[in-house]
Amino acid sequence: MTTMRFFMIGSWTEGMFHFQKLMPFIVSYEPATIQATAYRLPVGFPVITEEKTATIHGQMIELNADSTLLALMDTLHGVKAADPTKGLHFRTQAEVTKRSGQTDMAEVYFYNPKKLTSKAAVIANGLWKESLEEEQPLPMQLSEKQKTYVLKLGAVKGRDIVPINDLTLYRELMKLELIVDKGRRLALSSLGKEVYNHLV
Repeated sequence: MTTMRFFMIGSWTEGMFHFQKLMPFIVSYEPATIQATAYRLPVGFPVITEEKTATIHGQMIELNADSTLLALMDTLHGVKAADPTKGLHFRTQAEVTKRSGQTDMAEVYFYNPKKLTSKAAVIANGLWKESLEEEQPLPMQLSEKQKTYVLKLGAVKGRDIVPINDLTLYRELMKLELIVDKGRRLALSSLGKEVYNHLV
C-alpha cells in the first residue's frame, strides 16, 4: 500500500457521497486549487478538463491506496488504461496549490474533452460548489419511485422487460429523458445510464 495524493472536486470532497467511501483510506485532506476548466454534465455533476481557464477550488486528499482501491477509483471515473482516449476521464499528475500557497503534484482525474456533449455547460469561474447549490444533480432530484424504476431498468440483463404500470411515472421519466421507448420494452437512455451509475 502506498500513499498517494489526489486533487478532487464534486462528490469526492468532504461531506459528499464518494468522500465517505474513501474515509477509511484517508491520511489527510486540505483545501487546494488547480488551474483547469469546470463543466457541469447533463447529469448535474461537475468535472474538470485540462484547459487552464480558471482557478478551481477542491481538496488535496492523501490516501493509503493499494491497487484495488486505485482500480476502483479509475473504474468509477471511467478510465480506460489500455486506451485513455476512449475513457470518460484520464488520470494524470498535475500541479496543485495548497492552502499554504505551496505547490505539489497530485493525481487528477481530468474529463476527456472528446466526451463532452453540447449539453455540458462551462461553469463560470469554475464555481462548481455554487452550481450544485443552485441546482442539485439529477440523481438527487428524483423521487423514490423514479429512482426505484431506474434501478430496476438498469439492472436488467439482455432483453428482459421491466413493465411500467404507472402512466404518470412513464411521462415523468420520458420528460427527464431518462428512458427510451423501444416499442415492446423500455430501456435507459444515455443520460439514464449515467443516473443509474450514480444511484448504485
